[in-house]
Amino acid sequence: MAGTFINPIVAGGHPDPSVCRDGENFYMVNSTFEYYPGLPVHHSTDLVNWELIGYGLHRPSQVSGPVNLLDVQSDGGIHAPTIRCHDGKFYIITTNVYLPPGENQQTRFVNFIITADNPAGPWSEPFVIDGAPGIDPDLFFDKDGSAWYVGTHSPEKPNFDGEGEIWLQQLDLEHMRLVGERNFLWRGACGGVWAEGPHMYRRDGRYYLLVAEGGTSFNHAVVIAVSDEITGPYVSNDRNPILTSRHLSYDHWVNSTGHADMIELADGRWYMVALGIRNDEQRGSNMGRETHLIPMQWEREPFWWKKPRYEWPVVAPVTGRVERHTPLPFDDKPQHRRLSFHDDFDNTQLGLAWNFRRLPLPGTWSLTEREGFLRLFAKPRQVEERGRASLMGFRQTESDFSYTVKMQFTPENDGAAAGLSLFQKDTNFIHYLVSGQGSDTVLKLQVAQAGPDGRSQGSNSVVEMMKLSAYTGNIILRVVSGGSRYRYEYSLDDGESFNPFSESAADLILSKGYTGAYLGLFATGKAQSGEGVADFDWVSYRGFER
Repeated sequence: MAGTFINPIVAGGHPDPSVCRDGENFYMVNSTFEYYPGLPVHHSTDLVNWELIGYGLHRPSQVSGPVNLLDVQSDGGIHAPTIRCHDGKFYIITTNVYLPPGENQQTRFVNFIITADNPAGPWSEPFVIDGAPGIDPDLFFDKDGSAWYVGTHSPEKPNFDGEGEIWLQQLDLEHMRLVGERNFLWRGACGGVWAEGPHMYRRDGRYYLLVAEGGTSFNHAVVIAVSDEITGPYVSNDRNPILTSRHLSYDHWVNSTGHADMIELADGRWYMVALGIRNDEQRGSNMGRETHLIPMQWEREPFWWKKPRYEWPVVAPVTGRVERHTPLPFDDKPQHRRLSFHDDFDNTQLGLAWNFRRLPLPGTWSLTEREGFLRLFAKPRQVEERGRASLMGFRQTESDFSYTVKMQFTPENDGAAAGLSLFQKDTNFIHYLVSGQGSDTVLKLQVAQAGPDGRSQGSNSVVEMMKLSAYTGNIILRVVSGGSRYRYEYSLDDGESFNPFSESAADLILSKGYTGAYLGLFATGKAQSGEGVADFDWVSYRGFER
């Protein structure tokens, strides 16, 4: 539709968006949980076209200490960051959630700040903020130059399980430490269930506190309160929540909208970014929580008898909900959606789109061992909880797609395997592999499905297998998604023709946790030192709109 853009503006698993503006440039960061590199930083000049320019956590040293992405549990890791720009410097503040292995261990919440002069990086080593409980911190700079830490924690005496409370304390940025008195601000507006994800703003001479509430599912919501003083007391907006999908059908095109940040444009207009889940498969999607853009405006209360008459944000003023098609923020800057991804591995640096589950082990991959190929070393590791296998991928961005991989691989022993992988969690993935089976080379489809809670292990089995009698070490593997089905195909003649291999439902790795699905590559060997390598010539992905 001419003059409109399509939500989500950043497709694939990009939850908990936070955005800031530096002149005419916008920068956004999202949660990444157990994935590495962490904290993707996107850049835009028009709010609808976003380019990935780097990561906040991009060096092993940043995630091998108090910030732990080595053996972090699934759905742990990096939660709900905030990005801000102040006096020419960029700040990201966030939480690493780490549960040590073993019984009766206590979860550790490591809140930290990283800084950069250029949002593309490099970013500093983490500055851990001691004595900061909870998750989802916000960093607010007041007009007098003071910095404030706005956090979330469970109150000392909660009224019910899951009650959250927003707290505030001044932050000494020179020494990266909390100073002064801690203030307890607000427990939300709609029951206070999981009040979290705060962001502070100053407008109309007052302080506004934006909060996520209701949990990151169908009852997710955005609520707001205001105060004359930063330390409170805060007055809740009578019209809360200001954004939610809880009043809509479960079958609405997007659900679970919430966890938002607001941004003022240079011309005085305002917009909101928020997460949402597309309703493509079983009221969810394989992409999980994605970033959406919503117009908003400020309106003063019309009640003549009320003093004071507060000004409040009105989100999606025309319809009150996140729309798939929305008028462009800038008429002369149309949206250019990127539905394709191709990597021929001709560079010496790995493309920014590629991620790993946790910090990869040294020697997992190489772009220099064989020029023009990505070499994945077949280490003797499977995908398992807290593990670091030879597994890498990029985010799935549409429910319907075609994903094709050209590989050269000869299994050197029984059990060596390599190919493509569609993965969501350590307990939830699809491997489509060439493997050694005795003296034969076979093609197999292995499916691991999470339990009903989306986390515990469910089934994990080879569901299809066939002997490759004419296999010479070269193969193209392809997965095509359409009509809520996955079709698995292969070619032994360099793509001249494709043969059907198997078929499955498209919801086997449906997002039931915090992250979305990835499309990637996997290799495993048998010996302790790892035997054999898989060389990937190229990967090609094309998404199709539903």
